Amino acid sequence: MTKFPKKPQIYVTEPLLPPLDEFIPYLEQIWGNKWLTNSGPFHQQLEQALCDYLGVKYVSLFANGTLALVTALQALRITGEVITTPYSFVATAHSLLWNGIKPIFVDIDPVSLNIDPEKIEAAITPQTTAIMPVHCYGHPCDVERIQRIADNYGLKVIYDAAHAFGVQHYGGSVLNYGDLSVLSFHATKVFNTFEGGAIVCPDAKIKQRVDHLKNFGFVDEVTVVAPGINGKMNEISAAFGLLQLKYIDEALQKRKAIDARYREDLAGVKGIHCLADAGGEVANYAYFPILVRPEYPISRDALYQELRNNDIHARRYFYPLISDFPMYRDIPSAAQSNLPVARKIASEVICLPIYPALSNGQVDAIVKIIAGQPSR
Repeated sequence: MTKFPKKPQIYVTEPLLPPLDEFIPYLEQIWGNKWLTNSGPFHQQLEQALCDYLGVKYVSLFANGTLALVTALQALRITGEVITTPYSFVATAHSLLWNGIKPIFVDIDPVSLNIDPEKIEAAITPQTTAIMPVHCYGHPCDVERIQRIADNYGLKVIYDAAHAFGVQHYGGSVLNYGDLSVLSFHATKVFNTFEGGAIVCPDAKIKQRVDHLKNFGFVDEVTVVAPGINGKMNEISAAFGLLQLKYIDEALQKRKAIDARYREDLAGVKGIHCLADAGGEVANYAYFPILVRPEYPISRDALYQELRNNDIHARRYFYPLISDFPMYRDIPSAAQSNLPVARKIASEVICLPIYPALSNGQVDAIVKIIAGQPSR
């Protein structure tokens, strides 16, 4: 029986995969070292390489970004309540629950889709100890205003910077803002280590505490100083990250070109709104969200299904809101009336495919589907 090739499917992202033959020498070195984890040579090299590339002082690598978020909160001894956004991946709020912290949701800015600084101050109570904003889609938060609020009330700021690898703000890394910034190196991210993450630390003292916490609290063979976890990145992931760094600038340029093509081709489609680009900032083009407004002929969900019907697996990032999930929806700040902007955006958003291997022909095919929808 003749087998016909399956129609190719287009996903919202694909991992950046350097040539396999270039990865083999790294594996041979790991096998030769017989050092697979526990801060091996590639782990140490990647930490330093990331500091140099990102323009930050200290990086502590993790097995994934969620463990990094959980540990960042512990490293700063955060308790009580933390103000955060409902418009994010669930790991943002889950990290708070894992630490016994109550998330307090506030609305987002309708332009940047980041946490709205105007809403933060009103949500502060005597139990508030920190703010956890998210650089949504890699677009920098209003970091100056957030820091002023934090300073006025004696609060810590931990940035969920899962989307913000390589993003700059006023000539420096956006990762240098706040008390800590947390990165994700999941396979879907701009830079990945298969699975992975990191905490960006401002000084050696906090990095040392983070390093203790991610390794069961061990200081040495016989000394444990904290109830830490096993959050360490292994040598294979670290080696893959070192190889990825060789290709990251090329990948970012390809993402930038795809971003520009989408913007140009979708500019005349009534009811489709593209978020403002990064302007003078150094962006990473991690996502390409569009908002499907009422003037568009069909609903957001109908367009989403139409793309799926054509094997284009776009995603409704972020729908539902975190605040709509069962473990959060009974928190008073999760009330619909408290989050009107976030709720509206969540009902309109679709993230279109964007990754270095996405061809111009594939982008054109996606745009053709969006631009060609009749009224229903």
